Amino acid sequence: MYNFFLLLFSITMISQQYETQQYEVLSTLDNVEIRYYPPSMKAKVTSNSNFSKLFKYIGGNNSDNIKIAMTTPVYMTNKGSLNTMEFVLPSKYLEKNIVSPKDNSIKVYKSKEGVFASITYSGYSNQKKVLANYRLLVNKLNEKNVEIISNEPVVLSYNSPYKVFNRRNEVLLEVVYKAN
Repeated sequence: MYNFFLLLFSITMISQQYETQQYEVLSTLDNVEIRYYPPSMKAKVTSNSNFSKLFKYIGGNNSDNIKIAMTTPVYMTNKGSLNTMEFVLPSKYLEKNIVSPKDNSIKVYKSKEGVFASITYSGYSNQKKVLANYRLLVNKLNEKNVEIISNEPVVLSYNSPYKVFNRRNEVLLEVVYKAN
């Protein structure tokens, strides 16, 4: 009986559909996409328990005590010993109707628009995969003479930890885009 409920729970988690942050593909360079991201509302935290804090915020630990739908992707950056995680908030949230977190370590803000180069990889993400794909991305951008604004990679994860197959992860770098 326990296995049945575990299977049911897993299928439910895998099959859930989340709103995904919108972007426009401006160009494709082999396996690299150049994308325009419009501004969006995000919640971010830099601490040792990033996911837990953000999950509690969208789970109701906020000024209105309401649940906020999970979206994709989850943004992650690592600068030295500082790890930052960001949740993109559903598109219905704007600066005028944002729900404030009760946890002071969470910052809710409107991201700036930008152009980013993206490379996609599968499986569960780890530092080795991030570094390998970061290098591939930088090499392709250099080969195509695309100017990189920031060498700090941003890792995007699109899937629940319960999803085993067809996982989607990406490494992003901000770039200067010049249409041909």
